[in-house]
Amino acid sequence: MSRFVQKKINNSFSLTRSTRIRVQHLLKKYKEQQMGNIHFEDRSRHLRDLPLLSTDFNSWLQLSDWDRLHRAFMDIQTYWSMLERKRKQLEKEQNVQRMATSLLQSIKHIQLDLRDLMSQVSSQMKVVRSSWVRPTPAAALQNLQRSSRTVWESRVEGYIILRDLDLYLTKLARDFLLLASKPHL
Repeated sequence: MSRFVQKKINNSFSLTRSTRIRVQHLLKKYKEQQMGNIHFEDRSRHLRDLPLLSTDFNSWLQLSDWDRLHRAFMDIQTYWSMLERKRKQLEKEQNVQRMATSLLQSIKHIQLDLRDLMSQVSSQMKVVRSSWVRPTPAAALQNLQRSSRTVWESRVEGYIILRDLDLYLTKLARDFLLLASKPHL
């Protein structure tokens, strides 16, 4: 593997780890401010629009580097879109309830990290396959429209997005470690 590619993968790994730390801090703050309990946990609920956190190990090993990076790109894009929708929703609530802006700022910072991570993954994909064309976000955005729900359900949804993003970033960091350990791309 060239030093250039190795450096890109290491940068992605580092950004993934630092983003995960931000997500963990935001999740803690979100649970305190939105859920009313810093120790709130609910592992029973899931959102169908979020990327799967578990994969079959043998299938995962069979993925090409490009397919693994493409999947990561699409998953990150989905999380970014979900956070964007949640941030806009919180901004509307803020205008009504005068919510602390630190929560919104934290979400924006994580979105910037995710955008940077998408850019890095996209760059790595180009190295792996120079003919790659950037996909449009239409598929990720189509499923984000939700019917009206209670305030509590909306808050739980935000919790689930952050909880699963934390877990996803752990998985993504492992993917980058695997790529970095390969002798070549």
